[in-house]
Amino acid sequence: MSRPAHKTDTIVAVDVLVTSPGRNFVALKITTEQGLVGWGDATLNGRELAVASYLRDHVAPLLIGRDPARIEDTWQYLYRGAYWRRGPVTMTSIGAVDLALWDIKGKATGQPVYQLLGGAVRDRILTYTHASGWEIPQLLDAVDERREQGFLAVRAQSGIPGLATVYGVSSGEAGYEPADRGAAPAVEVWDTDSYLRHAPRVLAAVREHVGPELKLLHDAHHRLTPGQAARLGRALEEVDLYWLEDVTPAENQEVLRHIRHHTTVPLAIGEVFNTVWECQTLITEQLIDFVRTCVTHAGGISHLRRIAALAEVWQVRLGPHGPSDVSPVALAASLQVGLATPNFAIQEYMGYEPVVHEVFRHAWSYADGHLHPGDQPGLGVEVDEALAARFPYEPAYLPIARRRDGSMTDW
Repeated sequence: MSRPAHKTDTIVAVDVLVTSPGRNFVALKITTEQGLVGWGDATLNGRELAVASYLRDHVAPLLIGRDPARIEDTWQYLYRGAYWRRGPVTMTSIGAVDLALWDIKGKATGQPVYQLLGGAVRDRILTYTHASGWEIPQLLDAVDERREQGFLAVRAQSGIPGLATVYGVSSGEAGYEPADRGAAPAVEVWDTDSYLRHAPRVLAAVREHVGPELKLLHDAHHRLTPGQAARLGRALEEVDLYWLEDVTPAENQEVLRHIRHHTTVPLAIGEVFNTVWECQTLITEQLIDFVRTCVTHAGGISHLRRIAALAEVWQVRLGPHGPSDVSPVALAASLQVGLATPNFAIQEYMGYEPVVHEVFRHAWSYADGHLHPGDQPGLGVEVDEALAARFPYEPAYLPIARRRDGSMTDW
């Protein structure tokens, strides 16, 4: 007895939405002949329009008529079909398509994506958030506020004596917004020596204040040379950090051997990485403890899973980048991977302004220091397109830094 032929679906429309409800976001919408809609995130801070153009002009025409179920084949087609591979614009674009296709796959099968990835290996996902204060007392108050919200892991950042501004830290009451609206990046003055003197005192004060149980994290934002990074790591060993993040510019991977030789502080790097090949040396030589690649910027769920598989072999864990400049679609996708990935350790969660939750209606939820993706089919996020249209794009850029003598920093 012959079986009836399986009817495949077809992609009939690909749309790019650029919206700015407090932050600039780029969303990708893929629609199939059977009426299924998949959403992807294509946000790349400060280069949003480049990704939007790449998708509209170069990717969308290639997707029309394709079978949305062939996720891996489409990933390979987009990656290998262009001579100029890799890079943040290309990989963010591919990542957006990949997320949207996984979303469609989940909706077509009636399953959340994590079930299609093999099912849950944990019940919920540990998350960390940010706390900052210009002075130590302000920082301690901010940490206490995060603990009252239930967070079990907190990234602590402070101001630095002698500097007027510090990336990631607000000197006032308002929450810190790193991407300033304007036609060009703001310029900050940076002093590494002041930072190296001050940071160990700050983090020691936080540890003394909170006790041993809170997972404490700190980000050096790529600012240090290998020797400076090793010095900082050694100074922080008694603080018992969960991780020390981005101690040197991530592209200079060989220097991590020097840093690893001089400190046992757990190291996390990789939020600016876009492929498994950029992570390869750091993972296979166990030069880091956590890889920070973001599901959107690293080619989507399909490619993040390859990074996770390589990392698992070398006992390196995932702690994906989750800033507020990637949309709730990206966070949902990261959580789907996290629930199904054994070596997924922790998810960054900065939170969003209320209007962002209105534009990106989502099933994922936060409670008691953990995130859960929810059990809606697909990624569990839908975009209110009418509301999104009310927030037009405005140029916004992260700041750049110069030393006191006016020269550019290495990061």
